[in-house]
Amino acid sequence: MADTVTSFTGPTQESVDESIERIKDFLFSIQEEGGYWNCELPIDSTVACDYLLYFHWAGAVDQAPLERIAAFVKGRQNEDGGWSQFPGGPSEVNATVKGYHALKLSGESPNADIMIKAREKALELGGIPAMCTWHKLYLALVGCFPWKFCPLIPVELMLMPKWFPINIYRVSSWTRNMLVPLAVINHFKPTRIIEHCPDLNELYPDGTMEGDWGLKWSPKIISWKNFFLAGDKLGRFVNHLPQWIFRKRALKEAEGWICDRVTHGSDGMGAIFPAIMNALVALECQGYEKDHWIFEKNLQHFKDLTLDSEWWPTYGKTHGNGVDGPEDWRIAPCFSPVWDTAIATMAIAESGHDPADPRLQAAADWLLEREIKFRGDWKENCDFTEATGWAFEFNNDWYPDVDDTFQVVLGLKPLLATNAKAQENTLDRAIRWCRAMQCKEGGFAAFDKDINDAWLEEVPFADHNAILDPPCSDITGRALETLALMGYGLEDDVVQRAKKFLLDTQLEDGSWFGRWGVNYIYGTGHALRGLHAVGEDMTQGYVQRARNWLENCQNEDGGWGESIWTYHDVATKGEGESTPSQTAWALLGLMTFGNPNRPSIQRGIGYLLRIQEEDGSWRTKLFTGTGFPRVFYLKYDSYEWSWPLYALAKYRKLLTES
Repeated sequence: MADTVTSFTGPTQESVDESIERIKDFLFSIQEEGGYWNCELPIDSTVACDYLLYFHWAGAVDQAPLERIAAFVKGRQNEDGGWSQFPGGPSEVNATVKGYHALKLSGESPNADIMIKAREKALELGGIPAMCTWHKLYLALVGCFPWKFCPLIPVELMLMPKWFPINIYRVSSWTRNMLVPLAVINHFKPTRIIEHCPDLNELYPDGTMEGDWGLKWSPKIISWKNFFLAGDKLGRFVNHLPQWIFRKRALKEAEGWICDRVTHGSDGMGAIFPAIMNALVALECQGYEKDHWIFEKNLQHFKDLTLDSEWWPTYGKTHGNGVDGPEDWRIAPCFSPVWDTAIATMAIAESGHDPADPRLQAAADWLLEREIKFRGDWKENCDFTEATGWAFEFNNDWYPDVDDTFQVVLGLKPLLATNAKAQENTLDRAIRWCRAMQCKEGGFAAFDKDINDAWLEEVPFADHNAILDPPCSDITGRALETLALMGYGLEDDVVQRAKKFLLDTQLEDGSWFGRWGVNYIYGTGHALRGLHAVGEDMTQGYVQRARNWLENCQNEDGGWGESIWTYHDVATKGEGESTPSQTAWALLGLMTFGNPNRPSIQRGIGYLLRIQEEDGSWRTKLFTGTGFPRVFYLKYDSYEWSWPLYALAKYRKLLTES
């Protein structure tokens, strides 16, 4: 499809130059005073629903703007009555039950038309019994699901040594952050009935919560699922023994673990919504008063996740994203300043912008200040002795991640910080840490090293589809690109192992799966960029297959797009409405082969120029970011601007070199 349009006239040098200057002006206009960028992360309605549920459970509904939250949830209801995980997606059971529950908590009559439609859709999707385990646990907090059917999360996990196959450091960091507070909650079972919403019987198939809603045994008798379900039964028996010897000690260990991660260099527990909310409930269970400074700190960070103009004074004003009206209430899962800043500076630097520009120097200094000089949870699986790395958020010292750190190196290396020596030393330290975090398969994961025991996916509370942190192609591609920038090539052992990982994970059609961005376009573009950067021969058959795949899924309008639905149905891979970021990722992959005059590249660049807004930005309502495949997705506003700029800058450089 890509090269069949023969009447297309390629973009002119002048139009490319003008486009680059316009988007740079826009990006600088939304740069915050401290030198960083912090753009919005639009998400589905489920986080807003949980926010509302928490304040009802806490008996503090006066602290939540009920009408504004209800308006937010109503505004995202589908025509069929349900709610989706992403714009344009089908109604999904977890989102639909949460949406219905939130509106009922807000005082909406169950007899209202929107509630009738929501109820019918929820039941059509299986109702509450079909929900994810962790969502059922939230419903149990307010008496809408029986605790006895929530899988046991034994707090004794806190006492398991690292050599034991199941311990808190053998699961992903985000699971760990949510799991420890949930284990405390699971012990105390702090149900509080909400007077005007005492149950959700109408969302059960038989119209009542009474019944057997436990997880079903696998028909395969010898299986990990049945092993863990048997363990769940045994754990419940032990729980009923009087004065179970290890329980008190485990609860104390969990309390200390939570408090450490709330108080030390963190914007709340894990600096992310679910963990912060779980920690609030767990702290209250363990006797923390609401005026205790640890509880207050965590609660304030929880509230700070709601978007108002105070958090984005420059971005909100310039981008028109103020939240002054009732219909404009929004909430973020977390903040993304490090990620947004590192991608923006990489793109601006690639355009040839003067690195001595005070605005870029301020960004460089800000990134240097954000280096984490504390050995967090990652040290449990990696023996690197120095403290370094960057987190995604403003402050999250326990959880720097490899992907952010690679991206910071890409964004910081071309800049001129005020302290050049500190910049050089920091980059060197960061790349050594990243190299030490390489997984045994040769690829790189997000937060930890070698957290990939597939059998743990059968644990009863692991149905959030993200208990592991396996190495992935997109991060590994970025790793290779960064290693090349720091002077490593194909002769390097780390590079060789990473290259082999990409060879092993390439799919038959030539594409790569995208774990942290949507989806195969993201994975393929990043893999090609990394391979090219370290000096791979781009005439080889396996990379040529990747180019052919990208070109074959180019849209008629010249752009590229891929729906989130590809995570649910692989047959739809490479298909979807064109978006600025996905077009940029495809172009960045294709340009690794050279030849800027290739029709697919010319048409892709033309698409970006054609849809650019008057203010220099690009706009789309579609999500192209991935939190947890099949579970949670998001949109990065910054992706619409920084990635197209990076692609245009690469194209201009390729034109010059050719």
